[in-house]
Amino acid sequence: MSGQMMQFGVVVEPGKFAIEQRSAITEVPEGWVLIDICAVGVCGTDYHILEGKHPFLAYPRVIGHELSGRVTHDGNGWNAGDLVVVNPYLSCGSCRACERGKPNCCYNIEVLGVHRDGGLATQLAVPSGNLYSAEGLSSIQAAMVEFLAIGAHAVRRSEVAAGDNVLVTGVGPIGIGAALFARLKGANVSLLDLSDARLNSAAEKFDFKQGYTSIDAALGHTDGAGFDVVFDATGHSGAIEAGFKTVAHGGSYVLVSVVKDDITFHDPEFHKREMRLIGSRNALKQDFDWVMDSFKNNLIDADKLCSSILSLEELSAQFSDLAADRAELIKVIVRLED
Repeated sequence: MSGQMMQFGVVVEPGKFAIEQRSAITEVPEGWVLIDICAVGVCGTDYHILEGKHPFLAYPRVIGHELSGRVTHDGNGWNAGDLVVVNPYLSCGSCRACERGKPNCCYNIEVLGVHRDGGLATQLAVPSGNLYSAEGLSSIQAAMVEFLAIGAHAVRRSEVAAGDNVLVTGVGPIGIGAALFARLKGANVSLLDLSDARLNSAAEKFDFKQGYTSIDAALGHTDGAGFDVVFDATGHSGAIEAGFKTVAHGGSYVLVSVVKDDITFHDPEFHKREMRLIGSRNALKQDFDWVMDSFKNNLIDADKLCSSILSLEELSAQFSDLAADRAELIKVIVRLED
């Protein structure tokens, strides 16, 4: 594609999104693979970047890390035309976390669309090991794998078991993912959110019958005993601190969302429960595989997760409005393939 131009979706500065024309990729590092981007999910991170709320980001930035694409050339174990899901977490492979099989929390991690330019573009080059075959999925489904893998990873970390009483706090996209995969493990899942609209939508789309707008109401469901596993997906420090009292004795508290604030808790209450406090970050290949298998086996309905499908031009026109009123959105997908 020497001499040709590609389109890139760029947050130029806080509040300003632009479609830029840049030179096509002509050099691909050894062991990397060039892909034609098919579809891109718009994430809360992307909205935060537009709003200027991301703490670790330099502008301008090509956004986009929820990606599906097709391999452009044979090589590195791939065939031209293969549909792939992109794992957007580029790890160093040599730090202690990577050596222990935890590249999701690599010391030197670079996330596409955050630490380096992402995939809201015509083409992208990524390491071969960051591509997973999406055979059997549509390109739209494949673009939704990454965000669901976040919840799937949290569920695996929690070691939730069949029959456990589970509470998911924060019914945004990540919370919904955690709730869906906890239910696939056989757990009894309740939801907690301040928004009746989000709770009603989750009940209608995914048949979650137990939804609460207050901690007291949620605890009433357990006669005050609390929940065996609690997932926080609120992104709010006050909600995280309040959530400690929702955990049952012998239970686990999984912090999926990340906040910049210090988090405090009352140690006697923590210790008397022998509570496990678990951080969950990003996802691993087995989490991506679990999501893709769930799509293929019709255990999760991707259509119910997709709020709308836009062109890049439509995203440019609507991005600010979407960011300002996204409370009831699950996943907006930008389709880039013809």
